[in-house]
Order: sequence, then C-alpha cells, then structure tokens
Amino acid sequence: MSWGVTGLSIRFGERVALDDVSLTARRGAVTAVVGGDGAGKTTLLRALAGVQRPQAGRISAPVRGRVGYVSGAGGVYSDLSVDENLEFAGGAYGVRGEALARRRNELLDATDLAARRWRLAGRLSGGMRHKLAVACATIHHPDLLILDEPSTGVDPISRGELWKLISGAAEGGAAVVLSTTYMDEALRADHVLVLHEGGVLAAGTPAEVEHAVPHPASTCRHVTSAETGPTLVEARAVTRRFGSFTAVDGVDLAVYGGEVVGLLGANGSGKTTLIRLVLGLLRADRGRVRLFGTPPSRETRLRLGYVPQSLGLWDDLTARENLEFTSGAFGTPYAPPLDHNLQSAGGELVRDLPLGVKRRLAFAAALSHEPELLVLDEPTSGVDPMARARLWETIRAAADGGAAVLVTTHYMEEAANCDRLVVMADGRTIAAGTLAEIVGDGTLEDALVRLMKENRT
Repeated sequence: MSWGVTGLSIRFGERVALDDVSLTARRGAVTAVVGGDGAGKTTLLRALAGVQRPQAGRISAPVRGRVGYVSGAGGVYSDLSVDENLEFAGGAYGVRGEALARRRNELLDATDLAARRWRLAGRLSGGMRHKLAVACATIHHPDLLILDEPSTGVDPISRGELWKLISGAAEGGAAVVLSTTYMDEALRADHVLVLHEGGVLAAGTPAEVEHAVPHPASTCRHVTSAETGPTLVEARAVTRRFGSFTAVDGVDLAVYGGEVVGLLGANGSGKTTLIRLVLGLLRADRGRVRLFGTPPSRETRLRLGYVPQSLGLWDDLTARENLEFTSGAFGTPYAPPLDHNLQSAGGELVRDLPLGVKRRLAFAAALSHEPELLVLDEPTSGVDPMARARLWETIRAAADGGAAVLVTTHYMEEAANCDRLVVMADGRTIAAGTLAEIVGDGTLEDALVRLMKENRT
C-alpha cells in the first residue's frame, strides 16, 4: 500500500506554493523531499498531514490517528520531561497501560535517552530533542510518518543516530516522508523529490536526481604555515565553567590571516562557548585569549564580523534598516548590497524573509565594514545546497582577501572546504589538523564517529 499526493496545487493569495506536484510514499520506504527556501517542502508535508487544504489535486493518507507528524517547529514540550513527552504522545494516540510502558522503553533504548528520561526536554541538546520528537511521532507505530526537516541544525553524529530511528520506522512497515536540506541524507532515501519554486525539478532514485541538486564546490586551498598571515586569534589552555559544568576544558586554538578554520563537534561539545570566549562575550575561568594580539575588547570587536546562530538581525527592522544600523555601529558609510535578492528585499521586515535571504543579509552585515576576522557559528544551518554554495563563495573570498575565518558547521561537505579542522567533544579538543590528517583513508563522518567513541572510552 502507498500514500501520497497527485497533481497538488496550493496558493497563498497571488503566491504559488505548489504547482501540480505529485509524490508517492510507499510502505517500508523513505521518501526525501529536497529544495531551497520557498520551494514548497513544508507546504507539501502539511498537506499530506492533513493540516493544509489544497486548491487542486488529490491526497491519499491514512486516518489521522495512523499518521505520525513532526513539524518544523519541533514536536516536544520543553517543560515536560522526556518520559512525560512520551507518555503524553502515547495518550494522544491511544497507547496506554502496559503497551505504552513497553513501547516507551523500546524508544528510550533506541534513542539512547533512557539515562535522561527524567530530564526536561528543554534542557536536552538539539540532537536529543530531535530524536525525542521522532520517538513521540512513532510511539503508535504509524502507517505514515511525516517529518519536516527533522535533522536541521543537528551534528553529523546525532544525524546518524536519528537516521537509524527513521529507517527503523520504515523497516517496521511505515511509509516515511521527510524534508531535508542535507543532500547526503537525501541520498540515503529510497526515493527523492526535488522541488523548486513550488514545482517538481526532479524525481526518482537518489542516483537519478543527484545531478539536479547543486553541491558547494570545494574551495579548500590547504594553506601552509608559510602562506598564512598574522595570528589573529589565540587561545591557550582556555577553560570555562557554568556552575559544576565545564563547557570548555583546557582548549588551545590559533587562527591565522588568510585561512578558514572549521570547528566540528556534536551539539553541546563546547564550540559556541569557545567562540564566545574568543570574542570576549564570555570571560575565561582559566587560560588566555588574545584577539589581534591583545585581550578581547570593544576596540578589537570593531575589527571583526560575527554571524551567531541567531543571525544577530533585528526582526522588526527592514533588511535595509538592519544594514544601516550595522553601518552606524561600525562607523562606516552605508553601501547598498551587491546581492540582487537583498536589494529587492530591502523594504521587507526581516521576520518575513525566507531563511536563505536572512542568512545572506547576516553575511552582508558582518562583511559591511571589511573585517579582518570573520566568526561564523553554523552560518548555513537549514539553508538549501545552492544558497550554501553561494555563502561559501563569500567565505572563501574573505579568506582570499587576507581575513581569518573561524566557522562551525554540521555539513560534512562544508568541512572539506576548510583549510584546517578542530574537532571538539565534551569541551575538549580531540583532533586537529587538515582534513587528510584527520580522515586518513575513510570518510569524515566515519572519522568523527571513531573519535567520539575513543573520547568516551
């Protein structure tokens, strides 16, 4: 048996969200929906889940009680524990008593959340929250499982664990439909649908559609020590604690002008805390931090550009007003962005912009004063492959111009664009060097899994 949509068309006013789209979701198989911002992925999944009414087309789906759905907004209650979230989901789907107890224990073991069953969901790492959301959606063994970007912002190791849970649901007989911005993830699916501006760009097996989705071209130059510029970032034996929890534990880091250094690691490994220490937004408990050769200060921050995970934009200002505000803060004259999309979006409020445009706006703001150091914390999370490729062209152009770049990423193909990599786990550095030095004869994902296991033992 299969489910899906046929000839689906949905409009929001004058805007066409989906135009004659068809998708088949077969039991026991995973179908991945790939596309950029505004391609129609979320609208398609909402229609299949029965929460969005189409103007045309046919939808085939089980009765609502036999559907599991995780929206892009999450799917867990932050103020409930892991156990309470599973119990609530079970009750909502009619799973109670001994059946609920058995199924809950199965899912706790499958997600590695048994030891955290009493922890509030809001205090879990991003990867753990995503696994909990999928567990809640599968607690009743649904016939159709719909997941809207379940792994966006999740580190590669947690993505692998999450995929085991998703593929396990398919092996159990469910038809699984998920949207994703990770092409390596889509290639694991049985069937792939590529959307572009509401229409079907390609559909078929992963091998048949891989050519339709652009990949960021490798821009790694493997800069040697003789080619680098001055030391712009230096951290020596830096430690930072929050109460009894050690977020960064004796880490060394150096970033030189003209190179791109990638920070890798699972959610909660200490990457963002280290960045905030480097910027002077947090003070180290032990160790030394130098920015442009001196302790971080207001003056040194004027020489860098920073894109945090939150993007650092003002939602209630227009795109142009955000850039004007940044220019005023750095004391530089306002210059209209060269990016045509940003120019056309100049009068729109930031909160109404697609994620890809917001990312480009954050980059434009960070680069507006020609910084000597660019610090980027997961700058392309949730962005489609084409937009990521454009953003990485910007990153490499900054490094080619002599700037130092420190960037965190969860995309393996992006890590290959870095000149050097620093891998963190539990607040410590567990590997550092070029991609070839860390990976050896295997893949980067395999190397990260191996390093994490070695660190745990």
